[in-house]
Amino acid sequence: MLKNLPNPVCSRLCSEIRELSGKLLIVLALLGCQVNQSMGADVDSLEPLSSSAWSYGHAAHLLERAGFGGTPEVVTRFAQMAPEAAVDLIVNYDQIADDLPDFEPSGIWDEAMLPDVDLHLRFDDVMAKAAEVGEVYGEVVADEGPRQLQDITDALYYKYLSSNREWQRVAVWWAERMLVSPRPLEEKMTLFWHGHFATEELKNDDYRLMLHQNETLRELATTDLRTLLIAMSKDPAMLLYLDNRLNVKGHANENYAREILELFSLGIGNYTENDIKEAARAFTGWRNQGLKFINDMEQHDEGVKTVFGETGDWDGEDIVDLILRQDAAAEFIASKLYRFFVRTEISEQMVHDLAELLRENDYQLKPFLRSLFLSQDFYSEPSLGSQIKSPVHFLVSTYRKLGLEKIPGTPYFPTATNLLGQALGNPPNVKGWDGGRSWLNPSTILLRNNLVGHLLFPETAEGAYPRFAYSPRYSNAPAEAKQRDLDEALVFSSDSGSVEFSAAVMADDERDMIPDVNSMASTAPSAARHNVRAQYDLKLGLYRGITKSYERVRPIPPTPAPFDLSGMLRNANVSSAEDAVVYMERRFLTLRLFDEDRKTIVEFLQSRMADGFRLRDSGNGEVEQTLRLTLQLILSTPEYQLG
Repeated sequence: MLKNLPNPVCSRLCSEIRELSGKLLIVLALLGCQVNQSMGADVDSLEPLSSSAWSYGHAAHLLERAGFGGTPEVVTRFAQMAPEAAVDLIVNYDQIADDLPDFEPSGIWDEAMLPDVDLHLRFDDVMAKAAEVGEVYGEVVADEGPRQLQDITDALYYKYLSSNREWQRVAVWWAERMLVSPRPLEEKMTLFWHGHFATEELKNDDYRLMLHQNETLRELATTDLRTLLIAMSKDPAMLLYLDNRLNVKGHANENYAREILELFSLGIGNYTENDIKEAARAFTGWRNQGLKFINDMEQHDEGVKTVFGETGDWDGEDIVDLILRQDAAAEFIASKLYRFFVRTEISEQMVHDLAELLRENDYQLKPFLRSLFLSQDFYSEPSLGSQIKSPVHFLVSTYRKLGLEKIPGTPYFPTATNLLGQALGNPPNVKGWDGGRSWLNPSTILLRNNLVGHLLFPETAEGAYPRFAYSPRYSNAPAEAKQRDLDEALVFSSDSGSVEFSAAVMADDERDMIPDVNSMASTAPSAARHNVRAQYDLKLGLYRGITKSYERVRPIPPTPAPFDLSGMLRNANVSSAEDAVVYMERRFLTLRLFDEDRKTIVEFLQSRMADGFRLRDSGNGEVEQTLRLTLQLILSTPEYQLG
């Protein structure tokens, strides 16, 4: 992990980290039973916290949960306010100007990349349409020859690969908003709704749809549930992802109707199968045309429908209104928001009180969030140390507390969060991420420690993981990484072995192809499974798609995080190892360390600065390295994972 360090130092540091990781597993087993400090607030009470109880610790807790944490300067500013003023500043963020830049596209897209047919862009569909009409993606089927569809195959793979790489840039842009936005709750709620209305870029194959959805969720983040449900029901990315393009009169597709009831509004057990079938009919004709919502009345079922026992000629908006009349809707959304912002366990009384709060305010979210963030329950002992940071929160919070203004290129953010189990834009399924304890296991605990090491010591990142700093989707990979990706694109694996193609083989002349159809197992799209030449077309198309996407997608430089830890400590007038640890603890943790752990970390720092603790020389790389080693220990503690 820290290969540039002397073996004794590395060995001791790794030993300390392993010990802390072991403690974290124990803490997880006891999660919710105890924490190492109390805020003196009542459990299950929505009564506001008193101004006399408000403190630095409360402010830090608010900023961590309602956003992504803050530097000591920001926490101090909030601590000096009354709790009502602090919460209002967080919740009423629309009063704060948002002058952050829009996403700057690489210019990979042109209208020719969209077929002039309403297709979910699967390989089989594209090839079938190409054979039928003679043109797709702006490419024409060749008049003759064995490889009539090659140009279309090339264009399809370029679209898929370039869109995926461009989405990686969008993910970094969004993470940067989380990092520097003066409206942290806006980004935190956008992240919440992204997991709630889960949509997958890898299925939609169009980064523009996902960017549009992201902007919609941000715009409506704290409006009201009705507006959000209707907006997502008409959202092009959602319509494509949940197949409502296939939902037409006489042939209702129930996919979206099922998910809006089960996952987006009511929860399992609060509807019938007939409700799903009838609701699906109400959503017929709702589809997208590129980035536009289309209400195709010719495909809308205008017949009478019965949903939740109410009968009428319902459309999609009517279904949303019927949903919100159900008691379960307020209970479901209130509980999910509570678990996201407060803690996993929620009492029946709290469910009832929060649901009433939502209903009383006509599902408006700002009053709900204001009451939640002011409540004694939010600051009560069970709410502290009971929320495991998601991978995105873990990284962004770390960067915020370091005072960074840009997401560093090392470790590469999309790859890092993917390895930790939270790839923005690509949740595991329509349920989104489970969250909670699913974020941590022995493997991800160690991986988090490694990530911290690569952040603090970026020179150790290269080669630590074969594809860590330069993933196969990383558009500015070095030449050798690009060549590796290209080589792998030319390997077709099967149950019966593999057929390997090198760049030299990939020419128009197919004489070197192995003409063994039986060896070509069914790992390629079905339209190409039984044809050696089609397999060749696929491989060559992938090769050309990778090459072209590398050329066109704007790179993200692998720059390390610029921060001066020794300078931070010097500006804070730190003069001893004990004070240094206390300062870093206060800056990075919302929970206090246990005395034993703090003592261990102080002893480690003292052992590395045996000649005395001196910060006067800002250019002393050895001092900076020692402090970073110490910070790595602090960021590996259970308290940092359970912010």
